[in-house]
Amino acid sequence: MERKGFTMKMALDTTAVPSGGLRAKTGLRHKLHSFFVYVKHHPMLYLMLIPGLFFLFIYKLAPLYGILIAFKDYNIFLGSNPIDAIGLSDWVGLEHFRRLFASSQFTKVLANTLIINGLKILWLFPIPIICAILLNEIRRATYRKFAQTAIYMPYFFSWVVIFGIFYSLFGSYGIINTAITAMGGTRIGFFTDNSVFRSVLVFTEGWKEVGYNTVIYLAAITGIDITLYEAARVDGASKWRQIWNITMPGLLPTIVLMLILKVGYILETGFEQVLVFYNPAVYEVADCCFSKRMRKLFIKNEKSVLRFCNKSSKTKRAFTKVLMPCKRPF
Repeated sequence: MERKGFTMKMALDTTAVPSGGLRAKTGLRHKLHSFFVYVKHHPMLYLMLIPGLFFLFIYKLAPLYGILIAFKDYNIFLGSNPIDAIGLSDWVGLEHFRRLFASSQFTKVLANTLIINGLKILWLFPIPIICAILLNEIRRATYRKFAQTAIYMPYFFSWVVIFGIFYSLFGSYGIINTAITAMGGTRIGFFTDNSVFRSVLVFTEGWKEVGYNTVIYLAAITGIDITLYEAARVDGASKWRQIWNITMPGLLPTIVLMLILKVGYILETGFEQVLVFYNPAVYEVADCCFSKRMRKLFIKNEKSVLRFCNKSSKTKRAFTKVLMPCKRPF
């Protein structure tokens, strides 16, 4: 009887404790129920997610179909639209990658990409941090807002507009070169001299992007507890000691995050900027991975593009000027 009672007790205990699979199903069901209850009580929060999810799908997920171009002999004129052309193009596997790595110019293009981005990180990364600290120290709100707007405004200019501004200043017959020749000097080829062009890319990138990054660091500074500054002033700390011992440690997580993001995009090189600014005279120092591939693509399909645009001289000029920068005179 005692043995039988022990067996029945063990059986009851076994049925009382659910198995691992049942426990997982119960936990999942509970989580789903909690989630839908939360959605029911906070519907506006999830409605606000819809634009962000739509943006994510349209600009991040849907374009992933275009990755197939890397494995196909893509011809834009095979289908009725570029998307159909991807499916109709012949599959070539890793042929493009083999040709890329076997190219004699691959090392030069990769080196240009790394050098240009390395220079941008080296010279431009500290500037927004310094600007944010200086702006934070301006006590007059009017002056601070004016300075912040002045350095943030160029971020909204397209690279085409920025090129026009700087070409009018630094072009062969721009304001700077005109002033140099008026003082008896010789003209400097800012856009055609291999030794100067990379500096132009770095400078224009800084002029455009520093304001945006400064706002990020300003937001991080506002998150620092103000009582730390008050305690430091009571202890007699100078402004420099407050910046070094309070502001910089408070900015450190943001600085590390921004540096990781910068290094993560080191192979992009500001493709749009290079495409707008460079020309055949500086291919040796400015040709990066994306610009080289873009130019080879359109040179390869030049005859097809021109045949496609032959009916409209305006469209033909647009393709020639915008999509084939290697033919643009400087």
